[in-house]
Amino acid sequence: MVIAELIFMLFVILIAAEIFTNALEHLGERLKISEGVTGSLFAAVGTALPETMVPLLAIFAGTGNTQINQEIGVGAILGAPLMLSTLSIFLMALSVLKKRGLQGHFNPERTGFTRDLNFFLGAFALSAVALFVPHDTPLLRGAIALTMVLTYFIYIMLTLRASADLVKDGHATEAHEKMFLARIGLPQNLALIIVQLALGLALLVGGAEGFIHGVEQASTLFGISALLLSLMIIPIATELPEKVNSILWIRRHKDTLAFGNITGAMVFQGTLLPAIGIMLTPWAPQREVFAGIVITLIASLWLRWMLSRGQLRVWHLGLNGVLYVTYLAVALI
Repeated sequence: MVIAELIFMLFVILIAAEIFTNALEHLGERLKISEGVTGSLFAAVGTALPETMVPLLAIFAGTGNTQINQEIGVGAILGAPLMLSTLSIFLMALSVLKKRGLQGHFNPERTGFTRDLNFFLGAFALSAVALFVPHDTPLLRGAIALTMVLTYFIYIMLTLRASADLVKDGHATEAHEKMFLARIGLPQNLALIIVQLALGLALLVGGAEGFIHGVEQASTLFGISALLLSLMIIPIATELPEKVNSILWIRRHKDTLAFGNITGAMVFQGTLLPAIGIMLTPWAPQREVFAGIVITLIASLWLRWMLSRGQLRVWHLGLNGVLYVTYLAVALI
């Protein structure tokens, strides 16, 4: 029964991702914005918002056990960037392995991709430093948290500012298929785009919640701690299904949208949520937590290094998959 539920919810998520990406492409085209803005801001934040509620609800309105609430909060906060920078990136590459080959190239718009990674690496490194800041220095921890929040708002401004020039250079968002809702005779306008976006997002949330329910039932078989559950299971259940958007885009050679959907979510969830964790949870260098941060930074640095060399090949992203397996090995020992 649990397996049947998981399969059905994955089917719902796949349909929802098609609906959402189709509407988002039309929204970006109508607003005359770049693929970088569409992927890194609109798609990334839109699909990451439901998952953002997991750690917030755990911290502010969880169970009566404060320790478990904090463990789930910390795990969900750090687990999302870990999964995005390793498993999501790897699966995206795997989806085009047959078509592009191991030596095949990825061609995302470089300035936006570089900006995403630079902001994420800077902010997430701060979250690593905060692990070692004593709790009896709240002003210093508060200063780090505030810096991370401000970092995200600066990132938004720079991303929006770059959009106009990118559109002029040929990186405007283009929709290559008719709106799904317009195919049944409805007028294709901004209102219909918003309706289809809301429909796609609602199906994504519903599918992800159903998937979470199935995973929670299945996870009882493993008997692992709340921290490990939130570091490994919850991010896969909440983040990975909605990153099907990136797989759909990369298979259509929309590399900028595909990578931006992932790296934009990394910036969003690597700045605002760790800031909350630093202020409201123990945020201490436990083995699983520290290992997760280190591996996330290594995976992101690897992408940044390959990008700086002027090439990003399919086989390069295999290391990101290896790093995820490495984390699992470290966490479960």
